[in-house]
Amino acid sequence: MGKVVAAPKPKNNAGRNLKQAAGVGVFLGAIVITALLTPFAWYPLVAVAMALATYEVWRRLYEAGYVLPLAVLIAGSQVIVWLSWPYGTTGLIAGFTVSVLMLMISRLFHHGRKAPPHNYVRDTAVGIFVLTWIPVFGAFAAMLSRMQTSTASGVAFIFTFMACVVASDVGGYCFGVMFGSHPMAPAVSPKKSWEGFAGSVTFSICVGMACVVFLIGGPFWLGILLGIGLAIAATLGDLVESQFKRDLGIKDMSGMLPGHGGLMDRLDGMLPAAMITWVVLNMVSQV
Repeated sequence: MGKVVAAPKPKNNAGRNLKQAAGVGVFLGAIVITALLTPFAWYPLVAVAMALATYEVWRRLYEAGYVLPLAVLIAGSQVIVWLSWPYGTTGLIAGFTVSVLMLMISRLFHHGRKAPPHNYVRDTAVGIFVLTWIPVFGAFAAMLSRMQTSTASGVAFIFTFMACVVASDVGGYCFGVMFGSHPMAPAVSPKKSWEGFAGSVTFSICVGMACVVFLIGGPFWLGILLGIGLAIAATLGDLVESQFKRDLGIKDMSGMLPGHGGLMDRLDGMLPAAMITWVVLNMVSQV
């Protein structure tokens, strides 16, 4: 009999309940697929996700001593997303500008007209960061549904985005667990490795090329560009959230999604990746 070759053992622990995480992941995937198959459902789904994510982050900041007007942040997140439907990026910028103005004014008079605000610059700056980090990036995900060509609808663009995000996540997870040994930024996220990043890029490029060529009808090199850009954006988004949580001294944003943590623990890489996807795939009409 020939010698039995043992399968390679993972170098790292997954760090989460895989069965629980998989179950929640399937549930979230079902919601996304339902939204894609239901006319006009994508924007409401993104809007609700942005409201929940904004509340989640606000709650953690509140617990850490930051004073931010929740109503303004939630309303601002909705204005930014919904104005991008009829007006595109012009509506997004207008909604963001109005939201920032309301944040600045409401925070100024948070304690009334006769009491001076404390930590005004700090809290206002953090509020602007939240509006940028969540609804502005999220609006780009919503606007993918408005994109179309003679051969592809908005659904194809959204599916391409989601497929590449999943591929990047799966590639990074598999390569990181099996081969990860060289940390990218150990001071920010010790578990994030260069091997995992290589897996993210590889998987994302493969899926990006397939989706761009067969679903959108674009050139293969655009799929390569999408895969690289999306993997980089998703990885940097993960690192940003890791440092955010490190500053606040927390492990997860919340327990909203069992096995995953909070909603932002799932959206951290997707939000900046949505912006990159929108930018790259808009090039389809130019080639």
